[in-house]
Amino acid sequence: MPAHVLILGGTTEARRLATALAARPGLRVTTSLAGRVRRPAAIDGEVRVGGFGGAAGLADWLHAQRVTALVDATHPFAERITANAAEAARVADVPHAVLRRPGWDLDDDWQPVASLEEAAQAVPRLGQRVFLSTGRLGLAAFAELTAHHFVVRSVEAPEPPLPPHCEVILARGPFSLADELDLLRTHRIDALVTKDSGGAATAPKLAAARSLSLPVVVVRRPELPSGVGALPDEEAVLGWLAGVIPPEDACAADTCP
Repeated sequence: MPAHVLILGGTTEARRLATALAARPGLRVTTSLAGRVRRPAAIDGEVRVGGFGGAAGLADWLHAQRVTALVDATHPFAERITANAAEAARVADVPHAVLRRPGWDLDDDWQPVASLEEAAQAVPRLGQRVFLSTGRLGLAAFAELTAHHFVVRSVEAPEPPLPPHCEVILARGPFSLADELDLLRTHRIDALVTKDSGGAATAPKLAAARSLSLPVVVVRRPELPSGVGALPDEEAVLGWLAGVIPPEDACAADTCP
């Protein structure tokens, strides 16, 4: 049986990792998507959509599909999936790595908070018009703020409950600094609320807010499960996999002659 790598995906890094691995002969690569985005970008290798049924269901799948290594490359805020992946890998005795882009270095003028609920509590002190760049999930935390106008940007339309004064922009990034400056100015934004997703692709909105001297509330990413570390990029994961794939499948982990 060929070595089999399961990638829990949904991020740009996961897609790039799948591309790198799918190009290697003798290696089976499966990317699992939660299915929240109806039209995801193309992914190389096999693609599986939908949940596993918690940690136990994932452990069963790892065993049934003879998975050699599990890479959790989900969003830094996919806390439940990351916890389930760690537990499933332990139960199934499958080597497990977490791919997480580094978080942002917090600016002195940013206000870090622990949750979306805490971010909502901070909004009344910041201004009336808020760019809410936290994704389409979790907007219920702001639904009781009736005196503010929110601009929400997401790939797909968010589901209620939403703030009563909410303008939704459907768009897929990445966005340039010029794009973000135009959005902030056009919508007369007073403050930005975002998550510490990290990475360069989402950083221009922070640079735009800094350029316009706007206050920024940043939700800190959740801690990884106890005993679980993170690798910062695809190259680090490829190096880890080179030491995990059994010797008889070394051709799948390294460049073949």
